[in-house]
Amino acid sequence: MTITTDPPQHSPELRAAARHIGRRRFLTGTGAAAALAFAVNLPAAGTASAAQLDPREITDDPFTLGVASGDPLPDSVLLWTRLAPAPYQPDSGLPAQRVTVHWELAHDEAFTRIARRGAAIAYPEFHHSVHVEAGGLDADRVYHYRFRAGTWISDAGRTRTAPAPGAAASSLTFAAVSCQSYTDGYFTPYRHLAQDDVDVVFHLGDYLYEYAVNSVGGYRNYTDRTLPGLFNRETVTLEDYRLRYALFKSDPDLRAAHAAHPFVVTWDDHETENNYADDTPENSVPPEEFLLRRAAAYRAYWENQPLRRPQRPAGPDMQLYRRLKWGSLAQFDVLDTRQYRSNQAYGDGAQLPGPEIDDPARTMTGATQERWLLGGWRESTALWNVVPQQVVFSQRRFDLTTPSRVSMDAWDGYRASRRRVLDGAKAAGIENLMVLTGDVHVGYGFDIKDDFDAPDSATLGTEIVATSIASGRDGADRPANWDTYLKANPHLRFYNGRRGYVTVALGQELARADFKTVPYVTTPGAPVSTAASFVTQVGEQGLKPA
Repeated sequence: MTITTDPPQHSPELRAAARHIGRRRFLTGTGAAAALAFAVNLPAAGTASAAQLDPREITDDPFTLGVASGDPLPDSVLLWTRLAPAPYQPDSGLPAQRVTVHWELAHDEAFTRIARRGAAIAYPEFHHSVHVEAGGLDADRVYHYRFRAGTWISDAGRTRTAPAPGAAASSLTFAAVSCQSYTDGYFTPYRHLAQDDVDVVFHLGDYLYEYAVNSVGGYRNYTDRTLPGLFNRETVTLEDYRLRYALFKSDPDLRAAHAAHPFVVTWDDHETENNYADDTPENSVPPEEFLLRRAAAYRAYWENQPLRRPQRPAGPDMQLYRRLKWGSLAQFDVLDTRQYRSNQAYGDGAQLPGPEIDDPARTMTGATQERWLLGGWRESTALWNVVPQQVVFSQRRFDLTTPSRVSMDAWDGYRASRRRVLDGAKAAGIENLMVLTGDVHVGYGFDIKDDFDAPDSATLGTEIVATSIASGRDGADRPANWDTYLKANPHLRFYNGRRGYVTVALGQELARADFKTVPYVTTPGAPVSTAASFVTQVGEQGLKPA
């Protein structure tokens, strides 16, 4: 895959106000009252920690959070790990010193044919995370990787590079996942995904939840362990967010999925706070204070995800939207629909629509990201143009009445913004458009209509909505509103309320989507099955049963 990015957008006045806070209090403050104790910009790696720890002094396994890879390019891939001998402690069991970590990339699982190797520094400023951009690799190739710190060797991971630019790739299979609430159940779908044959995984948001986690892990209801009390509070400080990632990433099923496949990640709201919009929080906290919390959340996100250097945050700003390509077969425009959006109209829940949702001044993506998306489509030569993003794009009417309530947090609450995107796709001649979505804890399959209120209007693309990994607990095949939704939305082709994930196989003639679900997550070990399969033909958009 090739990646392009665009400069971040800024709110200069608010961001300037967030830069005059002391660094020490940012690192050590806890609780809601410490929100104003955040420093937005920490020093560059290495400037604050001259001391170096001899890795032979690490007495416990530092690779408790596993390994990961991401954003594959034709000649490189990002390799990630974080050293944490004691992951449930604020310092992760390491002193504030640099640690040298060695890495190697091999052609085979036994690591007898080494392709590349090197060393990286795990800096305490970045919570001893490691982001290695391993380059000089062959295109369209599977690799195996691992890390070493002192005498400790990590689990091995499997990753791959993308086809060469413009290469006539015949196929690509990817998975889409979202929404993994730790307290709602086990991450069983990830165990099955780890064993699935996919090239790359797209995580569409809510990798983390900010809410308190009690001593038994909520609905996991642990009887063999007790979680520390420091998890039993909402995440506010940098320390809070770092510890919450440690809890989530210590899950063995999530670790298995990361080790098995490269991930391409984007966030939604819960990585920071529920339903926030740009610098507007869910509650009445002033924007300048919320930006400080956002800075902490964004920093912890980058530290704990397989992201490249251009995605490293600068205070409360982080360039997350980016473009990746898979030869001539597919272009992926990964969106960020949280950081730049206008505040929700009429509240952030299900509401009757009003004139504000059609206000052209309101935006889901921000003006810069919107121009970047439409410009990328105009230049695209890919057969498939796929948009991994967060919230439901298609119209979703909740009632059989007219007017009907719709979600103000989804694209229904930003109808003018959606209209510009659809008009941009038409103007660019995009014939095979696919939108990937998370957020709603159910699986949907939509036909994207030119006019959602006119069922006979042209179908411009398809939307595949991945259900949650665990959020919403066990769910049901047919939620209580199943019949209403299908009647109210004739472009809705599939609806299922179980937990799981979606795999999509892109080919030269069609794409096939398989909605994979498990019957329960509140106890471990559930089997997986395919709830439904659909295809959409090249040049003839719309979902049909496979």
